[in-house]
This record gives sequence, structure tokens and C-alpha cells, in this order.
Amino acid sequence: MAKRLKRPRDPVQLAKLIGDIATGQVEEKSERRFGQELGGQRGGKARAKALTPEQRSEIARAASSARWKKG
Repeated sequence: MAKRLKRPRDPVQLAKLIGDIATGQVEEKSERRFGQELGGQRGGKARAKALTPEQRSEIARAASSARWKKG
């Protein structure tokens, strides 16, 4: 996943960066599209839909035991 350019704190450097982006000298990465550039990370509903009931049960069991081990 490509990282977005870090914005400089100095106003003059920021103005130069904006000018470079506007003229095409520097390519700014667009906003990431949900689910495409996230490297396989998805929302909970989409993930649950893709899992089998046995897999969901196993994940829930592991989460429950981790919760109870904390206390």
C-alpha cells in the first residue's frame, strides 16, 4: 500500500508541495478505496460472511478465552 505524502509543517514548504502536486511534478496518492488497498483487511460483516460457521465459532472461542484470561 502506498503511503500518502507527509505534509510539511512549514507554510513555505507546504505551498511548494501543493504547487508541485498541482503541476504534476509530484504524484499524490489518491484516497484509498475501502477493501482494495487495505491488503485483505475488511469490515466485520464482510469477513463474517466469508467465514464458515466453524471458523466463526473458533474465532469466537479464542476471543472469549483471551477475554477471560485478562481478568
